[in-house]
Amino acid sequence: MVQFDPKLRLPTSDELPDSDGLPVDNELHTLVPNLLGLILGFIWGQRFDWFFGVNMGIYHTTGINTRVPIVPDGFLSLGVDRIRGNQLRKSYVVWEEKEIVPIFVLEIVSQTPGGEYDQKISIYAKLKVLYYVIYNPDFWRRDQQEPFEIYQLVNGSYQRQIGEPFWMPEIGLGIGRGIGIHQGLQREWLYWFDQRGNRILTPEELLARYQEQFGELPGNE
Repeated sequence: MVQFDPKLRLPTSDELPDSDGLPVDNELHTLVPNLLGLILGFIWGQRFDWFFGVNMGIYHTTGINTRVPIVPDGFLSLGVDRIRGNQLRKSYVVWEEKEIVPIFVLEIVSQTPGGEYDQKISIYAKLKVLYYVIYNPDFWRRDQQEPFEIYQLVNGSYQRQIGEPFWMPEIGLGIGRGIGIHQGLQREWLYWFDQRGNRILTPEELLARYQEQFGELPGNE
């Protein structure tokens, strides 16, 4: 007797929208995760077993409708192909990614609450995302929360973790806040940290240090 495989009915990435169609609330929703992705691209440039998505739909089979994605501000998956052939990802479709779900998800709270503390946290728990970060620098008092919260999935439920930066051994990086300059804007950003708690410098900062030591790069005189 031939068993029915439900995966045969799942849509492909070409058949799915690449996001939920909703605009981001402000620049932070792209600047903060893009900075994290930029740093990863620099320190993991020789690795091809990871993918960092920004404002990209994640399609999964843990919900009612497989055609409705969850769209975090940023997410990291390990054990997947960094580059899939010659085609860039339109979205992250779990059943096309060896069933690997993101290990890390970032949500930035908007002026309009988006369910970061209830609806989304439930979805990510069902999806079995190991680390869930909520960054709320502007509206944490309104929400009666903290500006930076990190949750770890333990026995199927999220438990709030303490300490910052917070070390994530499964990723080999820590996550936390710091003051810095990115694209000419000095403010608080999210950064990656090493196991000793040292903030990993951005490519911009490394370039600035090089220029301080050796002067302008060739061709920029």
